[in-house]
Formats: sequence, structure tokens, C-alpha cells
Amino acid sequence: MDWQAPAISRALDRWLDEDIGRGDLTAIALQGQHAAAHWLAKQSGHFCGGPLVQKLFERLDPACKVQLLVADGEPVQPGQRLLELEGPATALVAGERTALNLAMRLSGIATATGELVAQLDGTGVRLADTRKTTPGLRLFEKYAVRCGGGINHRMGLDDAAMLKENHLAWAGGITAAIDVVRLQAPWPCRVIVEAETGDQACEAVQAGADGVLLDEFSPEQLQALVPRLRQLAPGGVVLEASGVQPEQLRAFATTGIDLISTSAPMTRSRWLDLSMRFS
Repeated sequence: MDWQAPAISRALDRWLDEDIGRGDLTAIALQGQHAAAHWLAKQSGHFCGGPLVQKLFERLDPACKVQLLVADGEPVQPGQRLLELEGPATALVAGERTALNLAMRLSGIATATGELVAQLDGTGVRLADTRKTTPGLRLFEKYAVRCGGGINHRMGLDDAAMLKENHLAWAGGITAAIDVVRLQAPWPCRVIVEAETGDQACEAVQAGADGVLLDEFSPEQLQALVPRLRQLAPGGVVLEASGVQPEQLRAFATTGIDLISTSAPMTRSRWLDLSMRFS
């Protein structure tokens, strides 16, 4: 993650403005005070968001200093100290809520991702995220998935062409849709086809798709289908299963697929409880 990217600075400004507005009305009581604080984990999990918190406080006031004690993605335990801060008391108080909200959300995603990835340990199957992200937070939520051991799928619609049911119907079928994207896409891109039947998956592979998203198949169906698809694409094709419940990950991982995509770390995770204590 490029923490110096202009997009991150703009996001920080928006978040701080949302909470501070015309100004923190409690700041009057803290003028001229220098303060120190630290963060503690109140639950076990995977911490995420330290560099973002560091940049947030420094953007709020360059006099703020943040020392990270835990790297993003590392496991933490209740009572563990995560980072230390010092600077103008007005800045530490003004940035506290925004910083904690971000880190708790991202740490929750990293923790949920880590729990799912652990179920795939030793299988060679990777866990991928989806585009089901919070608007405005996609870059950071997908970063949290990586911190938890998962991988990112498409960052956006311009990252790869995923042809789904409506695309295929309106474009005249799988082969026609792939052909027109290959011919007219303004830059080289991967073409992925969402298949709901074995015949659709086979046609997608034969038409030259880079990947096939196998949606709502059972493990038993994939056990029979995956070898057929591998034979049709001796040069290789990425086979991805979706619509997989978290408790079924291990069963799907034994079918010979490459990826399991899930929105669960984003849509089902709970914030990891963290707190800021003043010294």
C-alpha cells in the first residue's frame, strides 16, 4: 500500500472533516496541553490499520508522533499494547474516534479473513475477496483482506471483465461476449465468465476465457467438472468457486479449484474492539 498516495490524503481529509466539522468544541479546555496515549487490544485477532492511523494523526497535526508496536496483519491478544502516541492534546482527542473506527473496521476484516484462510491451510487454494465493499473504503478494506492472508480479486470494473448472466444474455451468448471484449476492450484485460452450469463452464473455457467463476456448484459437482475443464484448457485457466458458505471451505478446496471468492470478511465480520488510553 502506498500510504503517500494523494487519494489517501484526500480520504483522510474527508474523514476528519466529517467528525470535526467546524471544530472540536472541547478543544478550548485543552489548549497548550501536550499529551501521551496508547492503544490496547480488547479482543484477540489480527491488527490492521497502523500506518493509516499514523498518517491520520500526522495529517491532523504534524506535531503528533505515532510509534507502531504491532505490524499490520500480526495477531494480537487482549491487553496487548498496539501503538503509542504523543502530541498536542487537542489533536489526540480530535483524531481518536476516526482513527479507532478505521482500525477496528479493518482489523475486523483482517481477523475474519485470517480465520477463513486458516481453513484452507495446506490445500493450495487461495481465498479471494469480491466487490462487496463499503463505498469509499474499498482500497482499505481490500488491503485488510491481504493483511489477513487473502488476495484481492477485481479492484473495480476496469480491472478485469467479468461476464455474468445479464452480459451473456444481452451480448448473444458466452462466445460472442468474450469475442467482443477481446476485440474492443481499450486495454488488455483478463476475461472471466460466471458459469451456472457445466455446459456454460466448458463453453467459456473453449472460447478462451482466462477464468471461470463456478457459481452455486456443489463440491460433488465440481469434483466431476474440474477435470473436464482442465482437459479443455491445457494452457491453464483459473477456476474459482463462489457462493460458498464459510463452513464449506474445506470441502470445496479438495475439488481441484484455484480460488474461493467470498464477501464474508466484508459483510459478516465484526469490528475488533480496540481502545485508546491517555497516559
